[in-house]
Amino acid sequence: MNVKDKSIEELEALCADIREEILKVVSKNGGHLSSTLGATELIVAMHKVFDSKKDPFIFDVSHQSYAHKLLTGRWEEFHTLRTFGGISGYTKPSESADDYFVAGHSSTSISLGVGAAKAIALKNEQDKRVPVIMIGDGSMTAGMVYEALNELGDRKYPMVIILNDNEMSIAKPIGAVSRMLSSAMASPFYQRFKKHTENFVDNFGDGARYIAKRMEESLKLVTPGIMFEEMGIDYIGPVDGHNLAQLIDIFQTAKNLKKPVIIHAQTLKGKGYEIAEGQEEKWHGVGPFDIDSGNSAKKSSAKSATQIYTEALMNLADKDEKVVGMTAAMPSGTGLSPLMEKYPERFWDVAIAEQHAVTSASALAKEGFKPFCTIYSTFLQRAYDQVIHDTCLMDLPVVFALDRAGIVGEDGETHQGVFDVSYLRAIPNMTLLAPRDEKSFHQAMGFAHEYRHPCTIRYPRGSFMLCDTLAESQPFELGKSQLVQSSNSDVLFIGYGNGVGRAAQTAALLQEDVAVLDLRFVKPLDEEMLRTLAQKHKKWFVFSESAKMGGVGSAIQEFLAQESLDDVKVVSFEYEDKFITHGNTKLVEESLGLLPEQLVKKVNRLLS
Repeated sequence: MNVKDKSIEELEALCADIREEILKVVSKNGGHLSSTLGATELIVAMHKVFDSKKDPFIFDVSHQSYAHKLLTGRWEEFHTLRTFGGISGYTKPSESADDYFVAGHSSTSISLGVGAAKAIALKNEQDKRVPVIMIGDGSMTAGMVYEALNELGDRKYPMVIILNDNEMSIAKPIGAVSRMLSSAMASPFYQRFKKHTENFVDNFGDGARYIAKRMEESLKLVTPGIMFEEMGIDYIGPVDGHNLAQLIDIFQTAKNLKKPVIIHAQTLKGKGYEIAEGQEEKWHGVGPFDIDSGNSAKKSSAKSATQIYTEALMNLADKDEKVVGMTAAMPSGTGLSPLMEKYPERFWDVAIAEQHAVTSASALAKEGFKPFCTIYSTFLQRAYDQVIHDTCLMDLPVVFALDRAGIVGEDGETHQGVFDVSYLRAIPNMTLLAPRDEKSFHQAMGFAHEYRHPCTIRYPRGSFMLCDTLAESQPFELGKSQLVQSSNSDVLFIGYGNGVGRAAQTAALLQEDVAVLDLRFVKPLDEEMLRTLAQKHKKWFVFSESAKMGGVGSAIQEFLAQESLDDVKVVSFEYEDKFITHGNTKLVEESLGLLPEQLVKKVNRLLS
């Protein structure tokens, strides 16, 4: 959609149409709502001033990029947002050339911008192209942002960074004086005056430069830009992120400066949908809902694994004041909110700072506390070095509670929690365990509470596949599995975590009885049990919601090779070596051939 020739009135009408379309589609499909509604004018102004065909448009996390999708040829297919086979909820170059880079995790945008700016400079294209970044104030809490700003301020590559401040968490404007100064600093006159002044004082030595700098800084003390200016990056703002005419003028000014500029725009989350306006976390990411009431359209009767985790951790915290916990900007999603409310001095949201979460948890453990570091599986990837260097090297009793382990559905490739078993299993001193249902989850938490070394508990998004229907779950013991279904068959199903439920459902569809083992621990393995079972069962099938490479099947095959048990054949139904697309979880699993009714056909074929 070409917005270059549209008037301000036409663009404002377009913003209203965009919000209406986003609200209509997200209410049916679910998705990110409040932040993307709030960013509408910013994105329309970006497309008015810049050109996504040649200027790298880089959206941090990119959950707020829905308006960008609508403006770049995807209006007709926008109704497929986040559905299987439909368009992604994040930017995706394979979907559109207007999406410069894949995004889904936080705080990568300015580093990408610096890399793009270097390439543009090397290709002598600085007069034709400029990276345009949109980053939310939440993403500014992560250290990677400041690593990138540090280099950018030194090298002065042309770049326009739009800071979408939708929670006023960085700074609040200080009355009329601040608004006046923000407008003045954004004006072409001020920028020309600043340039001429810099040239003038250069002729009068250090004393004149010092006086001029102090005068400018005294003005900026009533705005929040001094931090960026001190890093060598020009700052404009705060500005009204919903004033299209002003935004277009400011973006044009920033574009013409040919140097790094941060534009601090304040927006209202949920803008245009009164029920969501100003709400912080509740309307950030939503499932389908009724537009008129705002009520969720889906009611789940099954208790989620996250809810079970909250209950189990609350029980431990009530009994032991040494139990503490932290999450990285996901208090509601990880179930930590009730603990933060009840014990605000012991449970913390450390913002989007997974590295900091892990390292601070390690120090707490050293001081005698029992930290539960509660992070989505996909986000712990961001703190891998800290897990190794700060937790496991010191052999500290930190519990890593990994929510969203396995396929997470509509968020897709950037969020699927499939790699944790593979990347954690290689670390010395790390113990890996997983519950299969509600009761075993409470038992796993009890074990982790008493365990004096690093350990990781993984559990799925939503509810467990198994609802306490197998053999009575026994308390967890280090490296001990549980045989939940015996059989004289040659076949053994081995399940890990939620994979036990998949194994049990597949077993129920088979024509013959099979043995079912709840592995419980993938590190250390229950070698004694595996040796015993290898004498009786020669065909093993592994069920785990994890990557096959380096996963549970690999651990078992390593053990069998070590023991020279060559007569046991292992087939793993873990995820193949490729990224998993977005969509309804059942449809995604069906595309991978992992539904129980599909697995039973595979097993029968392999046994025939």
